[in-house]
Amino acid sequence: MALAVSSSTSFSTSRSVPSQELIKVSQIGSYKPTDRGLSSSPVNISSSSSSRRRSLVKPVFAEPKRNDSIVPLAASTVINPEVASEKEETEDFEKLAKQLENASPLEIMDKALEKYGNDIAIAFSGAEDVVLIEYARLTGRPFRVFSLDTGRLNPETYQFFDAVEKQYDIRIEYMFPDALEVQGLVRTKGLFSFYEDGHQECCRVRKVRPLRRALKGLKAWITGQRKDQSPGTRSEIPVVQVDPAFEGLDGGPGSLIKWNPVANVNGGDIWNFLRAMNVPINSLHSQGYVSIGCEPCTRAVLPGQHEREGRWWWEDAKAKECGLHKGNIKQEEGVSAQSASDSITKENDLFETESVVTLSRTGIENLTKLENRKEPWIVVLYAPWCQFCQGMEESYVQLGEKLRDSGVKVGKFRADGDQKKYAQKELQLGSFPTILFFPKHSSQPIKYPSEKRDVDSLMAFVNALR
Repeated sequence: MALAVSSSTSFSTSRSVPSQELIKVSQIGSYKPTDRGLSSSPVNISSSSSSRRRSLVKPVFAEPKRNDSIVPLAASTVINPEVASEKEETEDFEKLAKQLENASPLEIMDKALEKYGNDIAIAFSGAEDVVLIEYARLTGRPFRVFSLDTGRLNPETYQFFDAVEKQYDIRIEYMFPDALEVQGLVRTKGLFSFYEDGHQECCRVRKVRPLRRALKGLKAWITGQRKDQSPGTRSEIPVVQVDPAFEGLDGGPGSLIKWNPVANVNGGDIWNFLRAMNVPINSLHSQGYVSIGCEPCTRAVLPGQHEREGRWWWEDAKAKECGLHKGNIKQEEGVSAQSASDSITKENDLFETESVVTLSRTGIENLTKLENRKEPWIVVLYAPWCQFCQGMEESYVQLGEKLRDSGVKVGKFRADGDQKKYAQKELQLGSFPTILFFPKHSSQPIKYPSEKRDVDSLMAFVNALR
């Protein structure tokens, strides 16, 4: 990850500027919004046209794109931090978050850029968080953009980076993972070890550590986190907070502020805004991708599936975070998924209907041992806290009703907590939910292979096997 800086500080360009002064002023990139006055009144975005948006931000100094001589600011530039004022040291960001709770993303973005100037940067992942760059442009203030290049992104994402640079006349600079760390990981465990032992180690090497190095050059950063992106882990994101996981320029706990301008915006409204403003988007979105990460760990989702289900699909729902925002994960502070699931009362269990049989550990063990069953079974292995299990509840209940008195039993087995290791070893549990069909004359269950969990797809699966 490196930092791309857009600086729109207003000054006259009629005189010749020595190259030494240029480096001192612009650091990496520089902009001058041509029609922004001294007033910071809100921008009327409804009348913006495509050509007008392109003219709002123009480079003050011409610089070649991706010049290898440009050194990532956050990675290596030595900056003498200003002494923080008494007001900054004692600012109550929880109070500020409450004040801005109902503010628009544009207002929050403007506040962040006004407050931190050259010491704040937008984190850009190459997905719909391009909306942050558009909001920053609309403020008319200078802004920086940085991104992580893990070395395993889709070709479409690299093409998207290039389109964004051209649209906004900015230079995105990237922070890369440490070559020796990547080399050690790949030589020791192979190119696709994350499919076997989880994605956390690879993400730590390719994403988290580069991000940590980048943030050490900033006092604040801006992310595209939204509460609706991952209800199980991001539902309590504030619009501004002291970053609980990373340190900033001044070092130590509390030295980095994290801004989340679109925390309260739902995904549908984000996309309506992007279309209205004719903002470039990653072409993967048109192929069914919603949440976009590295190529081996991202796939398209089906209609009705949650956007995060396309990330690390072989793992539990609770694990669908890479570590960049671990401070916002509700269960990060020593609270396990088991303790979360234990807090769910019976009244909040799933698939509660007379047509779905609840299997105990003894019941599921007996079912697996039978070689000649009186009737076939379809059983879902689930966890009540899993949003994907919650998402298929209606269709599975409907399946139970359809198969009532059909000769096929419909069951459920809660496979989280103490039952998880058993389910992984004996019942092919990979992630929640896992659906198994137990044929009438075979002890070996057949795992439902599809991500389609509507009642018609489940019925087709049953009818093909019974």
